[in-house]
Amino acid sequence: MQQTTIPADKARQCANAIRFLSADAVEKANSGHPGLPMGAADFAFALWGDFLSFNPADPRWANRDRFILSAGHGSMLLYSLLHLFGFDLPLDELKNFRQWGSKTPGHPEYGHTVGVEVTTGPLGQGFANGVGMAIASRMAAERFNSADFTPIDHMIYALVGDGDLQEGISYEAAALAGHLKLGNMVYLYDSNSITIEGATNLAWSEDVAGRFNACGWHVQKIDGHDNTQIVAAIAAAKAETGKPSLIIATTRIAFGSPNKSGTSGAHGSPLGADELAATRANLGWQYGPFEVPQEVRDICRASVEAKQLRYAAWQQGFTAWQAANPDKAQLWDAMWNKKLPANLADELLAVVAGKDGATRSLSGAVLQKVAALVPALAGGSADLAPSNNSDIKGSPSVEAGSFAGRNLHYGVREHAMGAVVNGMALYGCFIPYGATFLVFSDYCRPSVRLSALMNLQSIFIFTHDSFFVGEDGPTHQPIEHVASLRMIPNLQVIRPADGVETAMMWVSALQHSSGPTALILTRQKLPVVARSADFNAADVLKGGYTVSAPESADVVIMASGSEVHVAVEAAVTLASQGIQARIVSIPCLEQFMAQPQSYRDDVLPAGIPRVAFEAGRGESWGRLIGCDGLFIGIDHFGASAPDKVLAEQFGFTAPQVAEKISAYLIKS
Repeated sequence: MQQTTIPADKARQCANAIRFLSADAVEKANSGHPGLPMGAADFAFALWGDFLSFNPADPRWANRDRFILSAGHGSMLLYSLLHLFGFDLPLDELKNFRQWGSKTPGHPEYGHTVGVEVTTGPLGQGFANGVGMAIASRMAAERFNSADFTPIDHMIYALVGDGDLQEGISYEAAALAGHLKLGNMVYLYDSNSITIEGATNLAWSEDVAGRFNACGWHVQKIDGHDNTQIVAAIAAAKAETGKPSLIIATTRIAFGSPNKSGTSGAHGSPLGADELAATRANLGWQYGPFEVPQEVRDICRASVEAKQLRYAAWQQGFTAWQAANPDKAQLWDAMWNKKLPANLADELLAVVAGKDGATRSLSGAVLQKVAALVPALAGGSADLAPSNNSDIKGSPSVEAGSFAGRNLHYGVREHAMGAVVNGMALYGCFIPYGATFLVFSDYCRPSVRLSALMNLQSIFIFTHDSFFVGEDGPTHQPIEHVASLRMIPNLQVIRPADGVETAMMWVSALQHSSGPTALILTRQKLPVVARSADFNAADVLKGGYTVSAPESADVVIMASGSEVHVAVEAAVTLASQGIQARIVSIPCLEQFMAQPQSYRDDVLPAGIPRVAFEAGRGESWGRLIGCDGLFIGIDHFGASAPDKVLAEQFGFTAPQVAEKISAYLIKS
């Protein structure tokens, strides 16, 4: 879309308004980061005023340009822009910066403040999220654009800082973006050469332009305070459709501050009343705290009105496109609304009916049916698709210049993969997944945590889930990882025991739209679990259910994943000793704990000794077994040997488990 043109002197006046709104808010809160907003205000205003397409009256418009403040500590820059450009963020919210209940928290939070596209703060994450958004945009355009109308033709913009580019995740994501030739993204690098400890040359001397050139980016260098250079650079970046663009904008942190500009002292502390007054005098700003000149408001309003005219034209074109392209319009509705078939569970259960196997293989089979039923599903692996069973068969790979497929290839880049998955989920239209070995969940854990914080429907497939990985040894054998993932709030961690639970695991992940799901899958083959005649597959969605129950139980054995069938076998041995065991499968502790107390009491009757059994650390089971219960697991690293040998050595065979339970009951 054609940009507007705001004269340089007017743009500087508007940029100064941003500077002082930001500095005033930090001063009032006595907390925050004034330096970045003051330094980046010139190019941020030029981007928003002259280029960015959005409509504050419809902040979730599908074809809006996305703007990511990856350097989230400079949040007052974004809040000032949102306020000036008509979003529902009144001046009182800016005055309430960083305070309880405000819409202006210390770092931008997706879903909390209107117009915030992503929760940022951990540096580099927003950079990589933007790559995910750009991939999703290209994939959406491939599916929906037609000769008569292009409903998807927007851009992905981000403001990144020195800290973002120092984090390793940004290199992973930049390399992927360059490889895919994502010409629909433009990143503005606020190169102020200052970090918390001082000048960046304390620990950093790399050639940033050289790095991004090597990654296949279009790179420009400008004076970040020169409006003419800024506008020309953004226009040139938009015109470069074959490469992602980086604009290196040299700026001075806390621009305008006589004594703190260009110093680390302005990074994370208020300027102070005297310095703020001196800055007003230095920039000729004759307005009081939080006072915005009417001229600035008029300029921003005129810019918004021009954007809304373009929005109205798009809406008119979209209506005509829907009528002329009914198949594409139907797909649009299905994907943007992430529609699921009413009989999803029945369809997926039919795939695995009566089948044994490794749950990674069973999941791969279910995935094919999900892909056929849910067009929004797309994803890939960090170079492990054959092991993760995560490819969608029959679909092309997403490649540079070809985005019609559904299989993404991340290379050996788990850090970036997690954040790209989140970016696709934030974009909308897709239900994305990323896959790797469970032991490497540590590499993408920050992204998993942020997906939970943002309530995103991101799906993480983690295979090779325990020491049963075998010969690869302790470096590849997860011990603490399931327990660690369970500690992340709002993440449902599902470890299925067989095909039935694997099918229902996918149902749960697809239906759970308010948070991420981690699917924990085995390398080794598992048998079909023998369940009671009254078993209802829907109970799997409750996170825990009774597998088998004698009339009078002496002990309750809870297990997940590959340990469920071992628990069933151990119960047979215990029965031969006159000990009756109730077997309970707990594929998802989070789901089970969310059930009504009455249901949990039915599954785990009071007054019966409890045992939990899982091939990992047991801290997360304490809620169910209490202080007097028994946990059978492993709290040391594994070893290199065949899985059956490890089971014997680590005490995980059915006879060994039965012996431990018998001894526990005698002592109790």
